[in-house]
Amino acid sequence: MDKLEFIYKRRSVRNFTEQPVRREDLEAILTAATYGPIGKNVENRHFVVVQDKEKIQEIADAIELKVRELADRTKSEEIKKQLINILPYYVSNLTNAPVAILAYCGPYPSHTEALLEEGAISQEEAEVFSRFAPEIQNVSAAMENLLLAAAALGYGGCWMTGPMYAAEEISKVVGFEKEGYFLATMTPLGVPSRDGKNPPRKPLTDVVTFI
Repeated sequence: MDKLEFIYKRRSVRNFTEQPVRREDLEAILTAATYGPIGKNVENRHFVVVQDKEKIQEIADAIELKVRELADRTKSEEIKKQLINILPYYVSNLTNAPVAILAYCGPYPSHTEALLEEGAISQEEAEVFSRFAPEIQNVSAAMENLLLAAAALGYGGCWMTGPMYAAEEISKVVGFEKEGYFLATMTPLGVPSRDGKNPPRKPLTDVVTFI
């Protein structure tokens, strides 16, 4: 277990000190992210690092505006309540941190569309194949490496996909535009303000099948 301690050090961190993230550490963390597995050696990942606190606040404001807009649109009081209740976490996760890292997903060659166009597979089969989403898996692998590296260097983050409701608005705030790329996930980054631990995980007997 000691050899894998760097994995167990990672946890979701939502509260940070005001201590900045050193540039050399930030570059080391991002380099680790680029070493995450990639299908077909297609590096369809791009990271936008936001260190300007005013810009981070603008991102948080854009998320809040979008989520409240969605809450106003829904007719379901239960969904509206859930959206409003989760909103403070989206906002505070970002505004508490000295850095926000946005992870973008780019084009990835897939045979599914070609097979569908040729009539080699049905629409139903294409929908099944698309569930594997290798382009997103590339970004997810990078994000996991990023957070593991951050924890190993004494920092913390919190993997967030909920704010992607406002993905387009966030991209406009940071001014990032790259053909074929979209914002897939994000994390705040900083020095944790207090100790914590991960919640217990299910036993292997519940999640593993040996054959």
